[in-house]
Amino acid sequence: MDAIHILNTGMSDCIILESEGKFALIDAAEDSDNPRGLPHLNFPGFEKKITEWILSHCRSRDGKVTFEFLLGTHAHSDHLGGFDTLLADRDIVVKKAYLRPYQKKKVFPLEVLFWDNQEVYDQTVQALNKRNIPIAEDFDQESCHLGNFKLTFLYSDEKSVTRYGENANSVVTLLTKNGTRALLAADLNYKNGGERRIAEIVGSVDFLKVGHHGTVGSTSYPFAKALSPKIAVITNTRAGAFPDVKATLKRVGAQTYYTAECGGVTVLVGDGGEMTVTTGIC
Repeated sequence: MDAIHILNTGMSDCIILESEGKFALIDAAEDSDNPRGLPHLNFPGFEKKITEWILSHCRSRDGKVTFEFLLGTHAHSDHLGGFDTLLADRDIVVKKAYLRPYQKKKVFPLEVLFWDNQEVYDQTVQALNKRNIPIAEDFDQESCHLGNFKLTFLYSDEKSVTRYGENANSVVTLLTKNGTRALLAADLNYKNGGERRIAEIVGSVDFLKVGHHGTVGSTSYPFAKALSPKIAVITNTRAGAFPDVKATLKRVGAQTYYTAECGGVTVLVGDGGEMTVTTGIC
Protein backbone atom coordinates (compact mmCIF):
# COMPACT_ATOMS: atom_id res chain seq x y z
CA MET A 1 0.00 0.00 0.00
CA ASP A 2 1.19 3.51 -0.85
CA ALA A 3 -0.91 5.96 1.12
CA ILE A 4 -1.21 9.35 2.75
CA HIS A 5 -3.24 9.11 5.96
CA ILE A 6 -4.52 12.43 7.32
CA LEU A 7 -6.10 11.84 10.71
CA ASN A 8 -9.12 13.62 12.15
CA THR A 9 -7.53 15.76 14.84
CA GLY A 10 -9.87 18.73 14.72
CA MET A 11 -8.10 21.88 13.62
CA SER A 12 -4.61 20.39 13.83
CA ASP A 13 -2.34 18.19 11.71
CA CYS A 14 -1.19 14.58 11.97
CA ILE A 15 -0.17 12.84 8.74
CA ILE A 16 1.18 9.30 8.39
CA LEU A 17 2.88 8.29 5.15
CA GLU A 18 2.96 4.61 4.22
CA SER A 19 4.75 2.89 1.34
CA GLU A 20 5.87 -0.72 0.94
CA GLY A 21 5.49 -1.37 4.65
CA LYS A 22 7.52 1.68 5.67
CA PHE A 23 6.08 4.61 7.62
CA ALA A 24 6.87 8.26 8.29
CA LEU A 25 5.12 10.85 10.43
CA ILE A 26 4.49 14.51 9.68
CA ASP A 27 3.31 16.46 12.73
CA ALA A 28 1.55 15.01 15.75
CA ALA A 29 -1.57 17.14 16.32
CA GLU A 30 -2.66 19.31 19.24
CA ASP A 31 -2.02 18.10 22.77
CA SER A 32 -3.54 18.81 26.17
CA ASP A 33 -0.48 20.57 27.60
CA ASN A 34 -0.68 24.23 28.49
CA PRO A 35 2.71 24.86 30.10
CA ARG A 36 2.16 28.55 30.73
CA GLY A 37 -1.45 28.16 31.86
CA LEU A 38 -2.77 30.58 29.25
CA PRO A 39 -6.61 30.40 29.16
CA HIS A 40 -6.84 30.75 25.37
CA LEU A 41 -4.54 27.73 24.94
CA ASN A 42 -6.79 25.25 26.73
CA PHE A 43 -7.33 23.16 23.61
CA PRO A 44 -8.62 19.58 23.49
CA GLY A 45 -5.67 17.26 22.93
CA PHE A 46 -5.43 14.37 20.48
CA GLU A 47 -2.24 12.71 21.75
CA LYS A 48 -4.05 9.61 23.05
CA LYS A 49 -6.13 9.27 19.87
CA ILE A 50 -3.18 9.45 17.48
CA THR A 51 -1.06 7.12 19.62
CA GLU A 52 -3.83 4.50 19.61
CA TRP A 53 -4.36 4.84 15.85
CA ILE A 54 -0.67 4.48 15.11
CA LEU A 55 -0.28 1.45 17.37
CA SER A 56 -3.35 -0.15 15.78
CA HIS A 57 -2.45 0.49 12.14
CA CYS A 58 1.33 0.67 11.84
CA ARG A 59 2.74 -2.22 13.90
CA SER A 60 5.11 -4.66 12.26
CA ARG A 61 5.36 -8.36 13.10
CA ASP A 62 7.70 -7.64 16.02
CA GLY A 63 4.96 -5.57 17.67
CA LYS A 64 6.82 -2.30 17.15
CA VAL A 65 5.94 0.74 15.07
CA THR A 66 8.96 2.05 13.18
CA PHE A 67 8.96 5.48 11.60
CA GLU A 68 11.77 6.04 9.13
CA PHE A 69 11.56 9.69 10.09
CA LEU A 70 9.32 12.29 11.64
CA LEU A 71 8.95 15.88 10.52
CA GLY A 72 7.80 18.69 12.77
CA THR A 73 6.73 21.39 10.34
CA HIS A 74 6.89 24.38 12.71
CA ALA A 75 6.78 25.26 16.40
CA HIS A 76 3.05 25.42 17.09
CA SER A 77 1.30 23.05 19.46
CA ASP A 78 -1.31 22.02 16.88
CA HIS A 79 1.57 20.47 14.92
CA LEU A 80 4.23 19.48 17.47
CA GLY A 81 2.02 18.93 20.51
CA GLY A 82 1.66 15.15 20.45
CA PHE A 83 5.29 14.24 19.76
CA ASP A 84 6.37 13.98 23.39
CA THR A 85 3.54 11.54 24.16
CA LEU A 86 4.26 9.41 21.09
CA LEU A 87 7.97 9.31 21.83
CA ALA A 88 7.32 8.21 25.41
CA ASP A 89 5.82 4.97 24.07
CA ARG A 90 8.59 2.38 23.77
CA ASP A 91 6.65 0.49 21.11
CA ILE A 92 7.16 3.47 18.78
CA VAL A 93 10.62 3.72 17.20
CA VAL A 94 11.83 6.73 15.21
CA LYS A 95 15.05 6.57 13.20
CA LYS A 96 15.46 10.27 12.45
CA ALA A 97 13.78 13.62 13.07
CA TYR A 98 13.59 16.70 10.86
CA LEU A 99 12.99 19.78 13.00
CA ARG A 100 14.05 23.35 12.33
CA PRO A 101 15.27 25.28 15.37
CA TYR A 102 12.68 27.68 16.73
CA GLN A 103 13.89 31.26 16.33
CA LYS A 104 12.01 33.69 18.52
CA LYS A 105 13.60 36.66 16.75
CA LYS A 106 11.76 35.70 13.54
CA VAL A 107 8.30 35.78 15.17
CA PHE A 108 6.32 38.91 15.94
CA PRO A 109 6.34 39.84 19.66
CA LEU A 110 2.63 39.32 20.42
CA GLU A 111 2.78 35.70 19.30
CA VAL A 112 5.87 35.13 21.43
CA LEU A 113 3.98 36.62 24.38
CA PHE A 114 0.66 34.81 23.98
CA TRP A 115 1.59 31.40 22.49
CA ASP A 116 3.69 28.46 23.66
CA ASN A 117 6.00 28.14 20.65
CA GLN A 118 9.19 27.86 22.69
CA GLU A 119 7.69 25.44 25.18
CA VAL A 120 6.29 22.97 22.63
CA TYR A 121 9.55 23.09 20.66
CA ASP A 122 11.59 22.43 23.81
CA GLN A 123 9.31 19.54 24.83
CA THR A 124 9.75 17.96 21.40
CA VAL A 125 13.53 18.30 21.44
CA GLN A 126 13.75 16.90 24.96
CA ALA A 127 11.62 13.89 23.97
CA LEU A 128 13.80 13.26 20.91
CA ASN A 129 17.01 13.56 22.92
CA LYS A 130 15.67 11.20 25.58
CA ARG A 131 15.27 8.52 22.89
CA ASN A 132 18.65 9.42 21.28
CA ILE A 133 16.96 10.22 17.97
CA PRO A 134 19.21 12.25 15.64
CA ILE A 135 17.78 15.63 14.65
CA ALA A 136 18.37 17.25 11.25
CA GLU A 137 18.00 21.01 11.68
CA ASP A 138 18.93 22.36 8.22
CA PHE A 139 17.29 20.49 5.34
CA ASP A 140 15.78 22.95 2.85
CA GLN A 141 15.29 21.17 -0.51
CA GLU A 142 16.69 17.90 0.89
CA SER A 143 15.14 14.74 -0.55
CA CYS A 144 14.71 11.22 0.75
CA HIS A 145 12.77 8.09 -0.18
CA LEU A 146 10.09 6.15 1.67
CA GLY A 147 9.32 3.01 -0.29
CA ASN A 148 7.89 4.19 -3.62
CA PHE A 149 7.60 7.80 -2.45
CA LYS A 150 10.18 10.49 -3.04
CA LEU A 151 9.91 13.31 -0.53
CA THR A 152 11.41 16.78 -0.80
CA PHE A 153 11.32 19.24 2.10
CA LEU A 154 10.94 22.92 1.27
CA TYR A 155 11.23 25.94 3.55
CA SER A 156 8.45 28.44 2.96
CA ASP A 157 10.07 31.55 4.47
CA GLU A 158 12.14 34.17 2.71
CA LYS A 159 14.59 36.68 4.12
CA SER A 160 12.62 39.65 5.40
CA VAL A 161 13.01 42.45 7.91
CA THR A 162 9.36 41.99 8.91
CA ARG A 163 8.52 39.53 11.68
CA TYR A 164 5.70 37.15 10.86
CA GLY A 165 4.07 34.41 12.87
CA GLU A 166 5.67 30.98 13.19
CA ASN A 167 3.33 29.73 10.45
CA ALA A 168 5.49 31.63 7.98
CA ASN A 169 8.41 29.35 8.92
CA SER A 170 6.54 26.16 7.96
CA VAL A 171 8.30 23.31 6.19
CA VAL A 172 6.21 21.92 3.33
CA THR A 173 6.67 18.50 1.77
CA LEU A 174 6.48 17.57 -1.90
CA LEU A 175 5.67 13.87 -2.36
CA THR A 176 6.01 12.19 -5.74
CA LYS A 177 5.43 8.69 -7.11
CA ASN A 178 5.65 7.78 -10.80
CA GLY A 179 4.52 11.23 -11.89
CA THR A 180 1.82 11.66 -9.23
CA ARG A 181 2.52 14.72 -7.08
CA ALA A 182 1.21 15.77 -3.68
CA LEU A 183 1.99 18.85 -1.61
CA LEU A 184 1.58 18.76 2.17
CA ALA A 185 1.49 22.48 2.92
CA ALA A 186 1.66 22.58 6.75
CA ASP A 187 0.60 26.14 7.69
CA LEU A 188 2.02 27.76 4.58
CA ASN A 189 0.65 31.27 3.99
CA TYR A 190 1.06 34.14 1.59
CA LYS A 191 1.97 36.90 4.06
CA ASN A 192 5.73 36.50 3.60
CA GLY A 193 5.73 35.41 -0.02
CA GLY A 194 5.92 31.74 0.97
CA GLU A 195 3.17 30.60 -1.38
CA ARG A 196 4.86 32.36 -4.30
CA ARG A 197 8.21 30.71 -3.54
CA ILE A 198 6.69 27.25 -3.17
CA ALA A 199 4.53 27.56 -6.29
CA GLU A 200 7.58 28.51 -8.37
CA ILE A 201 9.47 25.46 -7.14
CA VAL A 202 6.65 22.91 -7.18
CA GLY A 203 4.32 23.76 -10.07
CA SER A 204 1.19 21.68 -10.57
CA VAL A 205 0.18 18.86 -8.21
CA ASP A 206 -2.53 16.22 -8.05
CA PHE A 207 -3.19 16.51 -4.32
CA LEU A 208 -2.95 19.35 -1.79
CA LYS A 209 -3.09 19.23 1.98
CA VAL A 210 -4.31 22.80 2.33
CA GLY A 211 -2.20 25.23 4.34
CA HIS A 212 -3.20 26.59 7.77
CA HIS A 213 -6.37 24.52 8.05
CA GLY A 214 -8.02 26.61 5.33
CA THR A 215 -8.00 29.75 7.47
CA VAL A 216 -6.58 33.25 7.34
CA GLY A 217 -3.59 33.94 5.10
CA SER A 218 -3.67 30.61 3.24
CA THR A 219 -4.43 29.44 -0.29
CA SER A 220 -4.45 32.55 -2.42
CA TYR A 221 -5.93 32.18 -5.88
CA PRO A 222 -2.56 32.57 -7.70
CA PHE A 223 -1.13 29.77 -5.54
CA ALA A 224 -4.11 27.47 -6.03
CA LYS A 225 -4.16 28.15 -9.76
CA ALA A 226 -0.44 27.38 -10.08
CA LEU A 227 -0.90 24.07 -8.26
CA SER A 228 -4.37 23.20 -9.69
CA PRO A 229 -4.89 20.16 -7.43
CA LYS A 230 -7.55 17.62 -8.31
CA ILE A 231 -8.03 16.71 -4.64
CA ALA A 232 -7.66 18.94 -1.58
CA VAL A 233 -7.89 18.10 2.11
CA ILE A 234 -8.50 20.67 4.83
CA THR A 235 -7.76 19.74 8.45
CA ASN A 236 -10.80 21.53 9.81
CA THR A 237 -14.58 21.57 9.56
CA ARG A 238 -16.27 23.01 6.49
CA ALA A 239 -17.60 25.86 8.63
CA GLY A 240 -14.15 26.50 10.10
CA ALA A 241 -12.51 27.02 6.71
CA PHE A 242 -12.63 30.57 5.39
CA PRO A 243 -15.13 31.33 2.57
CA ASP A 244 -12.41 32.69 0.28
CA VAL A 245 -10.38 29.48 0.61
CA LYS A 246 -13.39 27.30 -0.18
CA ALA A 247 -14.28 29.49 -3.14
CA THR A 248 -10.71 29.39 -4.45
CA LEU A 249 -10.51 25.59 -4.29
CA LYS A 250 -13.87 25.31 -6.04
CA ARG A 251 -12.72 27.75 -8.71
CA VAL A 252 -9.67 25.64 -9.57
CA GLY A 253 -11.77 22.47 -9.64
CA ALA A 254 -10.46 20.69 -6.54
CA GLN A 255 -12.61 18.07 -4.86
CA THR A 256 -12.32 19.10 -1.21
CA TYR A 257 -12.55 17.00 1.95
CA TYR A 258 -12.72 18.22 5.56
CA THR A 259 -11.09 15.82 8.01
CA ALA A 260 -13.03 17.04 11.04
CA GLU A 261 -16.32 16.23 9.30
CA CYS A 262 -15.48 13.07 7.35
CA GLY A 263 -13.47 11.31 10.06
CA GLY A 264 -10.04 11.64 8.48
CA VAL A 265 -8.86 10.81 4.97
CA THR A 266 -6.63 8.21 3.35
CA VAL A 267 -5.39 8.90 -0.17
CA LEU A 268 -4.15 5.77 -1.93
CA VAL A 269 -1.65 6.42 -4.71
CA GLY A 270 -1.70 3.76 -7.43
CA ASP A 271 1.17 2.74 -9.69
CA GLY A 272 -0.57 4.33 -12.65
CA GLY A 273 -0.97 7.67 -10.90
CA GLU A 274 -4.58 7.14 -9.87
CA MET A 275 -5.61 8.51 -6.47
CA THR A 276 -8.39 6.92 -4.41
CA VAL A 277 -9.87 8.66 -1.37
CA THR A 278 -11.24 6.83 1.65
CA THR A 279 -12.91 8.70 4.52
CA GLY A 280 -13.84 7.70 8.07
CA ILE A 281 -10.40 6.37 8.97
CA CYS A 282 -10.11 8.05 12.38
